[in-house]
Amino acid sequence: MQNLTKDTDLALILAFDGSASVTFESFGLIASGTAAALRDPTVAQGLLAGPHGASGCTLLLWSGPKDQEVLVEWTRISSPAELEAFAAAVENVPRLVPAGTTAIGAALLACEQLLNTMPFGTARVIIDVAGDGRNNEGPAPTLVRDRLIDAGATINGLCILHEEADLVDSYSREVIGGPGAFALRCQNYTAFADAMRQKLRQEVS
Repeated sequence: MQNLTKDTDLALILAFDGSASVTFESFGLIASGTAAALRDPTVAQGLLAGPHGASGCTLLLWSGPKDQEVLVEWTRISSPAELEAFAAAVENVPRLVPAGTTAIGAALLACEQLLNTMPFGTARVIIDVAGDGRNNEGPAPTLVRDRLIDAGATINGLCILHEEADLVDSYSREVIGGPGAFALRCQNYTAFADAMRQKLRQEVS
């Protein structure tokens, strides 16, 4: 991570699963549900009410080892209007990555690169990994996770359980880590908006 003047209170990477198990309908629920969560008054206050009055956010979509796409670039959010513009961008993101395998380790590598090219400094880093399956191709998530933790990041998980009932256990072992890290259960994509709202409230409080 760049050693810049700390001019945001939080840098937040939203890293969403776009693998073959995620249908286009499910992807729409991810996008709309995240936008709704960002517009939640408690979340909005948390993103804007720190000492710097600003947060930095970006959105990454990932699937296979070579398939990661930044759908919304790093955005410094310091007003309700800027937050609404970011939420609208999230709500309307296209699904650009191939519907491939589930390469969480490669997704974390892409998150590491995003942090290395972040255009502002920050007091705190959270990486939100949301998905419905365990890593099944590419580098092991644990190696990248540990490096990110050593650099000061917290990695949290939102586990959608419609295919793998024990996914929280897998994320807890292989994906999440850092200060206050947690993995949140989400029973299905219909419940995604409520789960993401709960998750963001906990992270920005």
